[in-house]
Amino acid sequence: MKRLDILWSGIFGVMIWQAVVWITDAPHFILPSPLRVLGAAYDSRALIGEHAIVTATEVFIGLAIGVVLGVLTAIGLAVSPTARRLFLPILVFTQAVPVFALAPILTLWLGYGIGGKIVMTVLIIYFPITSSFYDGLTRVENNLLDLAQTMGATKTQIMRRIRIPSALPSLGSGLRLAAVYAPIGAVIGEWVGSSKGLGYLMLLANGRAKTDLMFASLIVLAIFAVSLHALVGKIADRLDEYSR
Repeated sequence: MKRLDILWSGIFGVMIWQAVVWITDAPHFILPSPLRVLGAAYDSRALIGEHAIVTATEVFIGLAIGVVLGVLTAIGLAVSPTARRLFLPILVFTQAVPVFALAPILTLWLGYGIGGKIVMTVLIIYFPITSSFYDGLTRVENNLLDLAQTMGATKTQIMRRIRIPSALPSLGSGLRLAAVYAPIGAVIGEWVGSSKGLGYLMLLANGRAKTDLMFASLIVLAIFAVSLHALVGKIADRLDEYSR
């Protein structure tokens, strides 16, 4: 997605927002105008920035841990038939349990600190990373594998020199999904139980009828999510180029 396209899309969205405010003539505590939200964002910039740093920390740490665990799990599943028989059904079964339903349990176990939000973020991105990378590792052309085996390559060499490079585009697709899901996991955790973060700030503003501050926090979260997706997209593009 090009930067200019994002800019024009944002401008178009603000125009629609302002048009809805004019047409409905809604009170500002129900639907504040873009200008009022901008003013609230400026007045509370220090407060929003403080909470945004907490959410960003949760997302980045959770994303890093989730990617590492997902990659290692996918490689283990691809290498070991026993792991596939024992662990793959469990991995699929866990997706039947809504991850959001685990947030209260994580809060109970880990408290209101940053730990529960990081674990929530890891859980929500773990399966997309594992699934996409595992698919890539197992969908290598048989001709390449047969040629490597004929030349006496070991399983470790095949994995390192053929399977993993061939699966990098699939990993890139998983990373793009993870970049979208990671902020959701962190914010859900903050909604359930937290004293910091943009999710907490949105709930606090909503409880105090400061709708403009709530919208400002939401927009900052959206900008962060779009920026994260763009950053991860560049990394995924590099992975695509490396695999060629």
